Amino acid sequence: MRAAESKKAGAIRILDLREVTSFADYFLICSGTNQRQNQAIWDEVAQQLKKQVGETPINVEGYENGEWILGDFGDLIIHVFSGEKRDYYQLERLWRDAKDVPIPPEAAA
Repeated sequence: MRAAESKKAGAIRILDLREVTSFADYFLICSGTNQRQNQAIWDEVAQQLKKQVGETPINVEGYENGEWILGDFGDLIIHVFSGEKRDYYQLERLWRDAKDVPIPPEAAA
């Protein structure tokens, strides 16, 4: 989540899907303003997951187009949207029964 923030991702949400579905435990959903920013957000999130917890994605879709990048890490699915695609697909509405995971404030340096 902090990795997405570091690339100026907007409207970051983490949804807890454990009581709603079995294919993933969490969604991280965020938005960028253009293709290059979406790709930068994805690159940073993927790099930090590999560096910090040794995780690499099982599959990545949409990177070249950059309108909706979906990264599957098994229990965690990352969605990086353009504003238009996020409005169109409305994942938060589709998964409205999922609980929001509170995002803790950034630790003081």
